[in-house]
Amino acid sequence: IANKLLAFWNHPAGPKTIHFWAPTFKWGISIANIADFSNYNMKNWNLFSVNFAMARMGLYQLSRKIKQN
Repeated sequence: IANKLLAFWNHPAGPKTIHFWAPTFKWGISIANIADFSNYNMKNWNLFSVNFAMARMGLYQLSRKIKQN
């Protein structure tokens, strides 16, 4: 187990890099969005705007990938 943990720690996309933490925080935003589903009156406009921007950028990147293929 120690070898696997060390390999994970030293991986190029491991927890010592932004490649690990950026998606981790994005998952946190997505989980907060899901938790906000029960709130029918959108009061957290900051969260809404971040999710809206992430969705637009995700769709833009997806369209670039589709056009490339």
